[in-house]
Amino acid sequence: MMPAKAEVVVCGAGVAGVAAAYHLVVRRGMRNVVLVDERPPLSLTSAAGTEAYRNWWPDLPMFRFMDRSIGLMEELAKESGNAFRMNRRGYVFLTGDPDCVPELEKEAEAVSGLGGGALRVHRDGGSYVPSQPEGLAQPDGLARPEGLAPDLAGADLLLDADAIKRLFPFLADDTAAMLHVRRCGWLDLPSLGRWLLDRIASRGGRIEQDRMEKVDTGNGRVRGVTLASGSRIETGRLVLAAGPLVPEAGRMLGLDIPVFMELHGKITVEDRASVLPPDAPMMIWTDPIELVWSEEEKRGLSAAADTRYLTEPFPSGLHIRPRYRDSKQTFLGIWTYDVTPREAVFPLEFDPAYPVIVLRGLARMIPGMRAYFDVADALEVDGGYYCKTPDNRPLIGPLPVEGAYIVGALSGYGAMGSQAAGELIAAHVTGAALPDYAKAFSFDRFDGLSDADMQDMRDATRGQL
Repeated sequence: MMPAKAEVVVCGAGVAGVAAAYHLVVRRGMRNVVLVDERPPLSLTSAAGTEAYRNWWPDLPMFRFMDRSIGLMEELAKESGNAFRMNRRGYVFLTGDPDCVPELEKEAEAVSGLGGGALRVHRDGGSYVPSQPEGLAQPDGLARPEGLAPDLAGADLLLDADAIKRLFPFLADDTAAMLHVRRCGWLDLPSLGRWLLDRIASRGGRIEQDRMEKVDTGNGRVRGVTLASGSRIETGRLVLAAGPLVPEAGRMLGLDIPVFMELHGKITVEDRASVLPPDAPMMIWTDPIELVWSEEEKRGLSAAADTRYLTEPFPSGLHIRPRYRDSKQTFLGIWTYDVTPREAVFPLEFDPAYPVIVLRGLARMIPGMRAYFDVADALEVDGGYYCKTPDNRPLIGPLPVEGAYIVGALSGYGAMGSQAAGELIAAHVTGAALPDYAKAFSFDRFDGLSDADMQDMRDATRGQL
């Protein structure tokens, strides 16, 4: 049997690989592009995220990259009739500590200075504009069921605790301030993936449900790939978009990909008690959190070495958003309190106490979460790995083997960054002009750095929630 041929093979059909194929086929006009993945598209890590996006990054290359990606997603939403339900409800960062307000304002001013839009400080609630409820007509007379007016950008810092309580009566009474970042929201990622795949197929791209087992090279360049089925695809260009499996894919090229993994989980709770309004924005608690226990429970947990940690402060970053799917109103609870680097191992294994920890942490921010304490143990946890570089920027561009490229390490920002990532890797592959942030994501940016340099980078979060 003669081997198949392809202009480009994309290894990995997660959101990064699908976006790469879309930009190669639909935006750049390459017809013979093959996506290779042994799993159905968007079914590994991409299927397990929060599906959210934000242009709020304290790092200039990342800000420009993400701003471009959101712009591209907005174009797709317009083109598709918003088939993937993109909204702009925003992210709301909350604190219960008045002493933390200056730092919240300082961080907001920094991102605003990068181009994130005006920071509006409100001493009372009179001038603050809430998210617009779903289905409400906009000022131009058009109904946008998914949320905010498109020109509302920047952020609003609301310092009136009474106004916050009126706006969000479900929050803890001691909530002192909130920062509402506007060009943020979420979408239905499976619907976006299906829409992109339909366009790829209509222009000649295709999917091979198979596993890449070997990269064939000669004279220092890519010649083809061999699949687990025994078939071979001849190609001169290969894009690695393997998500948390990219270290394994890199070894097929004799390369050590500079990434590490963090395990990130989430819980999905059917909100039968209507604790979180379905039109709420994404909400993030920015203070360290002590889980909500009764005094008796706390004494019992403190007495045992293996449960004492449940009574000690947990790091900030707990977040929640509503989600309506499968005819059910639910909410997602997400909290990465353990960022220990690890290898990607499947099936995933989460802390058995994760649902309890998330719900009892959420009860610090939203006291009504006590309604779900009794069901916490029965909740399932899903999630995936954040594949991260030491500086928490992605890897997008050519690899040292001629004809090989990478689009990966989209650490927790795969959905939101996928379109700019796809556009950028397609530009690299086709020799098109590159944006000003391209160099910041190159594979060779770590050349010559010591292990200590890498650790210093790793200690910096660069915008990670």
